[in-house]
Amino acid sequence: MLVIEDLHVKVGDREVLKGLNLEIKSGETFILFGPNGSGKTSLLMTLMGFSGYKVVKGKIIFKGKDITNLPVYERARMGIGMSFQRPPTIHGLKTRDLVQMCAKYAQNKEIDVLNLAKKVNFLDFLDRDINSGFSGGEIKRSELLQLMAQQPDLLLFDEPESGVDLENMALIGKIVKNLLRGNGESPRPDVPMKELKKIRQVSGLIITHTGYILDYVNADRGQVLMNGQLCCEGRPRDILEHISKFGYKECVRCLNK
Repeated sequence: MLVIEDLHVKVGDREVLKGLNLEIKSGETFILFGPNGSGKTSLLMTLMGFSGYKVVKGKIIFKGKDITNLPVYERARMGIGMSFQRPPTIHGLKTRDLVQMCAKYAQNKEIDVLNLAKKVNFLDFLDRDINSGFSGGEIKRSELLQLMAQQPDLLLFDEPESGVDLENMALIGKIVKNLLRGNGESPRPDVPMKELKKIRQVSGLIITHTGYILDYVNADRGQVLMNGQLCCEGRPRDILEHISKFGYKECVRCLNK
């Protein structure tokens, strides 16, 4: 689904990503840990194609095509979707209209916005401006609603737990899990996860600090991003447990070997 080759990225004069190599297979969910300022959000913004993140070396390959220099809208049309940690407020644009825009290039053209909004408890917010006066949980549900309409093949989540209370976390975790299973819902709910992983085609890259999302998502692999470099690959829960006990000091030591 995604191949990153020797990726070097600058923001202004500062190099924020320093030779990243990463492969995410079709149907695979990858978890990315790391302290603040390590380059995690910069990686997602680069993958999505936002200006200000200059690729000075390396390639980004999505579904076999080099997208390193493609604009944001072309990447979105190809099937990359992103949930931001702190998305902007957009005055003058209704949530309903944005969701309908997201659905324009979805694989399933019969998108029922009202039905999707009902699943994330968002019917009362459709005619409000994007994120205007929304709480943290409401912003996350708005982001997930947009992704459900878009139906991307690669989902990028920047700290889905951020600013979310426990009540909203259960709903958000469930929706994220279903999105990663494909099309916002499990295509075959009677199929066990072991078998489902063989048939699903949606991949995910998730940034997490707390690890709460792992209570809902069956992640396949994980790594730590430190100072713009990847290290410490392993099972996500094992990595999280190690970080909880020892912090990122061991990751720094591993990176400097």
